[in-house]
Amino acid sequence: MPELPPGPRAPRFFQMFQWIFRPVPFLRTCDETYGDAFTLRLIGAPPVAFFSDPAAVKQIFSGNPEHLRAGQANRLSLERILGPNSILLLDGARHKRERKLLMPPFHGERMRLYGELMTEIADRSIDFWPLERSFPVHSRMQQITLEIILRAVFGLGDGALLTELRGRLIRWLNFITGPLETWMGLMQHRYIPLRDPLLRRIDRLLYDQITRCRESRKKNRTDILAMLVAARDEDGRPMSDEEIRDEIMTMLVAGHETTATSLAWVIYRLLQNPQVLAKVRAEVESVTGQQAPGPTGEQVAGLRYLDSVIKETARLNPVLPIAARHLGKDMRIGNHEVPAGTIVVPCIYLTHRRPESWPEPEAFNPGRFVGRRIDPYTFFPFGGGVRYCLGAAFASYEMKIVLARVLSRVVLRLDPRHPVRVVRRGITFAPSGGVRVIRAAD
Repeated sequence: MPELPPGPRAPRFFQMFQWIFRPVPFLRTCDETYGDAFTLRLIGAPPVAFFSDPAAVKQIFSGNPEHLRAGQANRLSLERILGPNSILLLDGARHKRERKLLMPPFHGERMRLYGELMTEIADRSIDFWPLERSFPVHSRMQQITLEIILRAVFGLGDGALLTELRGRLIRWLNFITGPLETWMGLMQHRYIPLRDPLLRRIDRLLYDQITRCRESRKKNRTDILAMLVAARDEDGRPMSDEEIRDEIMTMLVAGHETTATSLAWVIYRLLQNPQVLAKVRAEVESVTGQQAPGPTGEQVAGLRYLDSVIKETARLNPVLPIAARHLGKDMRIGNHEVPAGTIVVPCIYLTHRRPESWPEPEAFNPGRFVGRRIDPYTFFPFGGGVRYCLGAAFASYEMKIVLARVLSRVVLRLDPRHPVRVVRRGITFAPSGGVRVIRAAD
């Protein structure tokens, strides 16, 4: 007889409050009380069963995607933000089709074409960082990553259109990731913000760009929008305007916000650990030097210790704490017969802290990733299985370039007046206060 893993008996409202406003203490308490499988009951959602045993994670990631549907699970929190055609919300044949159409811009030489753009945007931002004055580095990373994705998607130079789109997106993103909207969104109240005037104006700008791109006669465009407009599936069908709009919104929201938050966490961890910081600086200098326009693709690939720092940060501070699947039929997962209709969740945050997989799990030790092949069921910041993040390579490349420019150009220190803790920002786990830092005078 199917039976859910045990879990808190508190009312749904209380569990929801804890999950939104005290997510880390709540996860830790559940882990200590119930072990590596437990069930939360949240307002507006089916039962949510969390798993942190790598064997259970493997079952979920390698199971039949027809019965473990990520798109259906993600609709609970993302449909109102991204639109119904986002790849994150699709399952089955539609997901497979969309993934093939979206893959080319994010892999191989095509992705590396954006390296010079990433360097230029990072340097331009760094030029305006204040001296000897506290500022939140997270917001600076958001500016950089949003500018990169806007320029990569649309191929736009500076101008009125880019300025307007940037400004409206920042206002909208700040709104949807605020505490009230997170609370109402996860409770499935669709009263905000999808069809408000701000988003309607953003939609008009996006659809105008799609129309102009379709009508453009330029044959040498390398931006992502042009590739999506030109893409054809196996039956020769193009993507619709609505599909392109939702995928662009997915890139703008998911690609920008998660990468910026990851960068802020890496800078925080480096500034907390001076010996690691010195070692990374030495590697960056030896590989890239101080030259412009910045590191090449080959040089970025050589930043192996920086890559380990990024991974160790993602282990301790995963930006997304879970990867969700909607269970389509009764299934045995670990030691539990889980009923159909449950949301089953490999818990990234807890799995990354299992002492069986990660000795001294709370210690920041990038060396544990050096020269080691990592089990994808003990470390999965980009998800797993057929739903492994399409933008993972792009994000990793972008992070290395941005960090290389920051580390080669400025000296930062943490502002001791603003200690950092994990807080929820929309569906992500972000650093409180944006990691306030002080840039040393040259």
